[in-house]
Amino acid sequence: MTQSKVIVVGAGLAGSEAAWQARTLGVPVDLYEMRPQVLTPAHKSDKFAELVCSNSLGALALANASGLLKEEMRRLGSLIMGIARVHSVPAGGALAVDRWGFAASVTARLESDPLVRVIRQEVTGIPLCGEGPAVIATGPLTSASLAASIVEFTGREGLYFYDAASPIVARDSIDMEQAFLASRYGKGQTSDYINCPLTEEQYKSFYEALTGAESATKHDFEESHFFEGCLPVEEIARRGFDTLRYGPMKPVGLRDPRTGKRPYAVVQLRQDDKDGRMFNIVGFQTSLKWGEQDRVFRLIPALARAEFLRHGVMHRNTYLEAPLVLLPTMQTRKMPALLFAGQIAGVEGYVESCAMGLIAGINAARLALGREPITLPETTMIGALAGYVCSERNQFLQPINANWGLLPKVAIERRGRKYRNEAMADRALSAIRSIL
Repeated sequence: MTQSKVIVVGAGLAGSEAAWQARTLGVPVDLYEMRPQVLTPAHKSDKFAELVCSNSLGALALANASGLLKEEMRRLGSLIMGIARVHSVPAGGALAVDRWGFAASVTARLESDPLVRVIRQEVTGIPLCGEGPAVIATGPLTSASLAASIVEFTGREGLYFYDAASPIVARDSIDMEQAFLASRYGKGQTSDYINCPLTEEQYKSFYEALTGAESATKHDFEESHFFEGCLPVEEIARRGFDTLRYGPMKPVGLRDPRTGKRPYAVVQLRQDDKDGRMFNIVGFQTSLKWGEQDRVFRLIPALARAEFLRHGVMHRNTYLEAPLVLLPTMQTRKMPALLFAGQIAGVEGYVESCAMGLIAGINAARLALGREPITLPETTMIGALAGYVCSERNQFLQPINANWGLLPKVAIERRGRKYRNEAMADRALSAIRSIL
């Protein structure tokens, strides 16, 4: 007996993508979103697919693992990738979006779809799947009641890590006499980034203030456990005097037009909205108290009078022990009609979360139609990512981004990383074509 409906819990990036994929296969969707009735520590609106950290979805080039992931999703009819292109803002070789225009468009598209019924209420327990397959895509900020229900269902305590977001400053508050326009690390043809240079003495003062600044208080029982790919800037600084200069403040490929020389260190700002009035401090995710952010970040000469439109924030992210709970189809081992998607499934990153939503949405719809779920080939970035986080071999899973190490090796005649990556991308897109 086939089911007639798919239930999706959570209208973030993964949930929105899952709902779209299910309706694309002709299956009606009940899409639950608890905001604005119940808020989270990080969201600012009731819009679907709201980006709470950076507004960048990562590199576009196929020679980059994130670029390949986006292209696979685009070819598979991703809602998120399509709308992101429409609301893109200048970001060199990356895909960055006007976060509010992007979220508003995703919301409007799903709310106006005749096959999608949006229900603005909190789901407090695991859906029993009596009305159809269910996808839980509530993300790392899952409400306490639903999180408790998930723990009871899986029999496993949730894992967690701390994630932090970068501040956003007003464009007209940046001192452009102390800054210059250039591409990301001097790469690319367009000058899309505002670069804020520091001399050695200025960097030393900034470093000392940053490492001595006071962080927001965490609960005593919560151990500081940060995702390595999204460390707060103050945590990076505490690893050594030069770690920032080899990380978010590296001046590689840049020349200060005032001196003609490479700065000792540089802070880069990326456009965050369509109109160019808001700029994100790239790589400056932070857990500092807001007053400390004002004090410390204004030591950067170009930001001496910066107006902070959003301070950096830190929040606890929860994710499943996916290798023990999920299959690469995103189905739970315990209840095949229940699927998980997004960051709660054990991936890290906006696009990675969407990719898991895409798989879950397709498979939930196939189950509703009485068809067998599909497992994407491990030669695709989507399939490799799902296979990795759900592999029983990974007993100590850490949240992971798309990367070339996930894909099987490929034999090529020409040596070099560039040619290897191109060959992997060609193989992956060939596999996507065969699926289509």
